[in-house]
Amino acid sequence: MSVSAAALHPRPQRIVRGDRGCVLPAEPVVSVLAPDALAEPALAHLESSFASHGLTPRRAETGGLIRLVIDPRATPHAQGYRLQVGVFGIELVAVDAAGLYYGARTLSQWLETATRRGGKLRLAGVQIVDWPDFAHRGVMLDVSRDRVPTVGTLEELIDLLAGFKVNQLQLYFEHTFAYRGHEIVWRGASPFTGEEIERLDAYCQAHFIELVPNQNSFGHFHRWLRHERYRPLAECPEGVRHPFDRELRPFSLCATDPGVFELLDDLYGQLLPHFSSRSINVGCDETFDLGKGRSAEACAARGREEVYLDYLERVHELAAKHGRRIQFWGDIIVERPDLIGRLPRDAVALEWGYEANHPFAENARRFAASGLEFYVCPGTSGWNSFSGRSANAVANLAAAAEHGHAQGASGYLVTDWGDFGHLQPLPSSYPGLLAGAGCAWNAGSRTGLAEALPGLLDRHVFRDAAGVTGRAVVDLGDVHRLTGADPINGSALFFLVVLAHEPVTGKRFEGVTVEGLETARKAVAEALRPLRRARLDRPDAELVVAELRWSAAMLDFAARLGKARLEAGAERPLAELPRAVRRRLATRLAPLVTEYRRLWPARSRPGGLEDSVVRLEAVLEMLAGET
Repeated sequence: MSVSAAALHPRPQRIVRGDRGCVLPAEPVVSVLAPDALAEPALAHLESSFASHGLTPRRAETGGLIRLVIDPRATPHAQGYRLQVGVFGIELVAVDAAGLYYGARTLSQWLETATRRGGKLRLAGVQIVDWPDFAHRGVMLDVSRDRVPTVGTLEELIDLLAGFKVNQLQLYFEHTFAYRGHEIVWRGASPFTGEEIERLDAYCQAHFIELVPNQNSFGHFHRWLRHERYRPLAECPEGVRHPFDRELRPFSLCATDPGVFELLDDLYGQLLPHFSSRSINVGCDETFDLGKGRSAEACAARGREEVYLDYLERVHELAAKHGRRIQFWGDIIVERPDLIGRLPRDAVALEWGYEANHPFAENARRFAASGLEFYVCPGTSGWNSFSGRSANAVANLAAAAEHGHAQGASGYLVTDWGDFGHLQPLPSSYPGLLAGAGCAWNAGSRTGLAEALPGLLDRHVFRDAAGVTGRAVVDLGDVHRLTGADPINGSALFFLVVLAHEPVTGKRFEGVTVEGLETARKAVAEALRPLRRARLDRPDAELVVAELRWSAAMLDFAARLGKARLEAGAERPLAELPRAVRRRLATRLAPLVTEYRRLWPARSRPGGLEDSVVRLEAVLEMLAGET
């Protein structure tokens, strides 16, 4: 990888290395031809960046070695900019304030390539013309599956994402906002308060990021409906089988109950005033039980999709009442492309899919043909794993970029979920977040992404001078492929642990072999070995390494557990394994549970820890069986 290609992320649309660069004095002069309010964020970022290189920039009205200009003619694209570094100095010309800020971010990355000779900083020449392929480039974080991040963790992540030119952030709420009058739902979950949201909103605005409210408003309401007060609003008050709970419990709101809209009106009225965004993601995905309970008669008479569409229209009206435009997950309505044209014309459809072979091409064409604005929504592939699924993430993110851009999607939203207790540490999501941000800005950067990913991670995320952490993370994320199984939406190694109460049969474990599990164990050790040489330049360097070591140890344990179960018979319950085998496995797992508890508060609030860790402690209990 050339210096220019490695130094800049996302990859600029056009970049040409110059023959000669410039020398930066200790006090470079910066002049600005733009209104102060528009230029201030870019200036503030550059001053901080220069200071990190030992320079003290001075502002002047004219004649600066570094010139910042806002000119709507700079490029034909909103948020675009031109950056030139040469013997004349540095000139950054942008279409608008956002473009100036993004250009400043690129310049700060280019400063990292500077060399120092004779006490002076020498910056290589370059010409860049750049703009985004997707107007809206977002990240959605699941903060409802047990792990609720601290505000400090989110601010650090916002800093990182802003450097990748991400301009939208969503926090996925089911029950983790402190709604007044609904304390029974969020008690013990360490929910976000309105004041915390306003702090995050302001922090996002300072980084040209829109904090979009996200409250699931149809399915995934089980955290509410488990309580007797809300159970009458459920589609199936008596409960229903669904993938997010072992027990038979209610899951979705009833599409035909007027009381549902009274509840949602209350929630929107409390949540939305804390956000400056004029949008809201209302979710409405995975309504597994629609038509299986109280709405069965309506669905039989009018069709399941018609009932869904009526419900979505009511939610749209509620959001409009509160001055918001809705985004919604498009998985239900895409089943009936003939109905897409009947959706509210200002709604934004979110076309999501998380596997390498998801049909983004076909589904994006459907939404494009309807004239409805839509986003493509791939994922980090971090969830339902201990260390991510690297190859799947890259393929999924690249396909979304290719077909979303080809079909005119206005947005690209990278999702990071937390199914089954959000057991994966944050570093497992970094590859998907970095790669997705790159694809969202420049869809063409998907080419060669897999090969470039370790180096990009070392340079732009881990800041590892030894250049080993990125490769370790990517390789750990691919270990699961060696087991012989390739289940959707997760890894077999993960499911061997969280589904230890089930036989090692079924589609999630199809193809797993003793030999494959042993190969995976050896690959974990091989991937981890270079990490002892890591030199991370991050405040949380020790934490990152500890998290990666925990992930690797869980992969190793999962492989040992799987081997023991296959050798004893795939149908045999875990508790019936020989006592000595169970004792050895418990001896390995127990300290990992302790370490999980120790690592949790470094990034996450206390609420949710017990719900999350119980999935590991349940395995310990099975291993301690009396047989």
